Amino acid sequence: MTGKTAIIAGNGLLPISVAAALKADGNPPFVLPIRGEADPELYKYDHQEISVMDFGMLLRAMRKASVSQVVLAGGILNRPHLSDLKLNWPTLRAVPYVLGALGRGDDALLRAFMRLLERFGFKMVGAHEVVPDLLSPSPARVLTHKQPDEKARENIVLAMDAALRLGELDVGQGAIAAGGRVVALEGAEGTDLMIDRVYELRKAGRIPKRGGVLVKMAKPQQDERADLPAIGPMTVEGIFRAGLDGIAVEAGRTFILGLAETIKAANEKEIFIETISQTGKDGQGEHR
Repeated sequence: MTGKTAIIAGNGLLPISVAAALKADGNPPFVLPIRGEADPELYKYDHQEISVMDFGMLLRAMRKASVSQVVLAGGILNRPHLSDLKLNWPTLRAVPYVLGALGRGDDALLRAFMRLLERFGFKMVGAHEVVPDLLSPSPARVLTHKQPDEKARENIVLAMDAALRLGELDVGQGAIAAGGRVVALEGAEGTDLMIDRVYELRKAGRIPKRGGVLVKMAKPQQDERADLPAIGPMTVEGIFRAGLDGIAVEAGRTFILGLAETIKAANEKEIFIETISQTGKDGQGEHR
């Protein structure tokens, strides 16, 4: 990439990884941490904290920093509301782009936001183009010592189909199947809290005491420049606590943050991590 790169940074580890990769490549980023979302680690870079509902501030900051391209990285837990809208001309111009998308899913909102930035002359770059080493390995294979057994593979098929259907509705990217049925779907609360729900279901005796698989898939309509699925060490901790057997993620379209640490933690806790495709896994059979 050439020219100054800005990172519009939400929560999670991905923005930190993108910023570090740009710095190591000799292109230190200009970071725009979203207020109340971004990790304090990002404030050590040249930065300007922003509100997602003040597009005027965002434009001024990027133009002052001579930004030519933009990476969206990290999640947003606190969805913006129109009541937070700042009354300046650039923000008001943004309203037609985001107004309709606010009532739909995250993917629709992100696509609208990216189109708006492109209209103002900025090139949108996917985080996977900056940190390709964080993408889940392809072709599909098991990454850990532990291998999924026959029951786990049945649960993978069920959860993958549920995750893809959920993605078609632009609702979420993950599902959990246990005991031969889907027991949890990812909503606005995100993956970690979905896993916590499974833990509570286990405590209440609503599902079998052990077993089950988390599957994360990119949405069928996913714009890969934003919001690809992600897992990391905290996901493994949650899976272990919830008594699940493992994790399956879409090969080449999922970030595994802290890859070595994540695989090490999974091996220590005897949890499997497998990369899968929408048409088959490990070269065997078809998922759909």
